[in-house]
Amino acid sequence: MGLEALVVLIVVGLIAGWLAGQIMKGAGFGLVGNIIVGIVGAFIGTFVLQALGVSLGAGIVGSIISALIGACLLLFIVGLVKR
Repeated sequence: MGLEALVVLIVVGLIAGWLAGQIMKGAGFGLVGNIIVGIVGAFIGTFVLQALGVSLGAGIVGSIISALIGACLLLFIVGLVKR
């Protein structure tokens, strides 16, 4: 993985994690936590969308949307476990 790919992964993770924290009503974990949630969410979102046969297209916007879906799922599951 090159430096550019790492920077893009962190930026996508940051955006997706922050958006997921806003959507899930304060379920965020701070800046570093949101980046981690966004990056893990990107993997979850990609897996789930591929399993469902859904393609959001290539590019940064598709990556952010996919990561956002995965991050929201992750925050939802974490919220269920914390109860």
